[in-house]
Amino acid sequence: MAKTVDAPRAVAIYTRISSDVDHTELGVKRQERECRELARRKGWKVIRVYTDNDVSAYRGKPRPRYRQMLADLGAGVVDGLVSYHLDRLHRHPKELEEFFEVCDRARVRFLATVTGDIDLSKDDGRFHARILGAVARKESDDKSRRIKSKHAELALAGKPNGGTRPFGYESDHVAIRADEAKVIRDGAKRLLRGHSLMSVVKAWNAAGSKTVAGRSWYPSAVRRVLMSARIGGMREHEDEIVGKAVWPAIISATDSTRLRALLRDPSRRKSKGNGRKYLLTGMATCGVCGAKLVARPRGDGRRAMVCASQATGGRGCGKIRVLADPFEEHVASQLFDFVDTPRLAQLVAEEQAALQRNERTQRPDEAFVLAKQLEDLAEDYAAGRLTKGEWIRARTVLKKRLDAARQSQVNGQPSRAIVIQFARSSGVLRRQWSSLDLADRRAIAEAVMSEVRVGPAIRGLNRFDERRITVLWRD
Repeated sequence: MAKTVDAPRAVAIYTRISSDVDHTELGVKRQERECRELARRKGWKVIRVYTDNDVSAYRGKPRPRYRQMLADLGAGVVDGLVSYHLDRLHRHPKELEEFFEVCDRARVRFLATVTGDIDLSKDDGRFHARILGAVARKESDDKSRRIKSKHAELALAGKPNGGTRPFGYESDHVAIRADEAKVIRDGAKRLLRGHSLMSVVKAWNAAGSKTVAGRSWYPSAVRRVLMSARIGGMREHEDEIVGKAVWPAIISATDSTRLRALLRDPSRRKSKGNGRKYLLTGMATCGVCGAKLVARPRGDGRRAMVCASQATGGRGCGKIRVLADPFEEHVASQLFDFVDTPRLAQLVAEEQAALQRNERTQRPDEAFVLAKQLEDLAEDYAAGRLTKGEWIRARTVLKKRLDAARQSQVNGQPSRAIVIQFARSSGVLRRQWSSLDLADRRAIAEAVMSEVRVGPAIRGLNRFDERRITVLWRD
C-alpha cells in the first residue's frame, strides 16, 4: 500500500497584483510576506516564489511567472503551493480547471491560502475552490461592466476619462500645453502638404520634442498622436467619435478628419524590402507589356529594376531591365525642370489659392460633414431625444457613408501641396533634393508624375540610354 504523504517536499509561493501604477511592488511583497509566514507555521519549505506584478488575470494578459509555476508543478519541481487568496491565482473558471488538471497529473494536493486552506485531494475542497472562482469571476465582470458604463458616460459628455497625460495637453487632460501643441500643428501641416510620416518623426526629434514618457519619437507614436480625434477637439470612444470634447482643439476639426483619412490609407504602409530603397517603385512601368517594374538588384549589388516574368514570380514579360541609379537621376532631372515650368507654377498657384480659401472658410468636405452628423446623433442620444435602437440604426447608415467618403479621400489624386514650397522660385527643388528623405521625394514625384515608362534597350549599347525613358505628367 502506498505511503501517505503528510507534507509537501518543496513549496512554491505565487503572488499577483492587477495594478501597480507606481511599480513599487508593495502589494506583492506583502502577499509574499504573509505566505511565507503561513508556510513557516505549517513547517513547509519554500524554495521558489513566482510573481506577476501589475498583471490582470481577468483581462487574459500573459502571466509568464504563472505559466512557469504550472510547468514546475507538472514537472515535480515543487509539490505544494501557497497563495494569498484563490483569486490571486485565477479569475476564470477555465484557468482553475487547467490548474486542477496539472495538479492531478503531478499528484499535487497541497494548496494553502492565507485566507483559508483548500485540500485539492478532496471533492469538497475542489467544490469550494470552484465556488470561490465563480464568485471572483462575477465580481470581475461586475467591475468591468461598471467601468465600461462609466467610460461611455464620460465619452458621451465629452469628458476625459483619466489615464496617462495626452501629448499636447496638461495633466488635467484639458488645458493645452503650448510647446507640444506647436509640434502637433507642425506635424499636421507637413502631412497634409504631402510630406511623409518619417519626415515628421525626424522633424519632431530634431526640434528636441519628446513623448509623454520622455522618449524619442518613432513612426507609430507620431501616428497615434496625429490620428487621435482629441487634437481636433473631438471625443472618441471604442475607436469612434461620439461628440465634441470639453477640451479645446489644437488643430481644426476639418484637418483632423483629413489626417485620419490620410493615415488610414493602407498604401502609406510601405512594405519591407527592396521597394523602400527605390524612388520609382509603383510608377515605373514596362514599355513592352505595361507591367510595373520591380526592384531586383544585380548580382554585383547594383540596384536595378526589371519587368519580372511569371517564371521569376512576376506578371510581366521579363524583357525590360534598367539600372536604378542613372534611371532615377535622369527622371529626377526631368522632375526639377518640370517643377520650374510656368505651367506647374500656375497649377500650384491655383491649388495654393484653393487651400487658402478652405483654411479661411473652413469649408467642410463630405467626410467632415458626416463625422459631424455622427457627433450630433450621439448628443441627441445622450440627451434622451433618441432611443438606443434609433441611435444604432442611424449610426449604422452614417458610419457606412463616412467609411465610403474616407476611402474616396484616400483614393484621390495625390496633392501637389508638397510641391508648393519648391515651385515658388527656380532651382529650389534641385538644390534641396539631396536633403529630402526618400518618402518625401516619392511624394513629390507622385504629385506630378502619373507614370514612367521604360522601353527596350538597344542591343550592344553599354551606357544608359535616356531615349528609353518616357515620363507622363499629371494634368
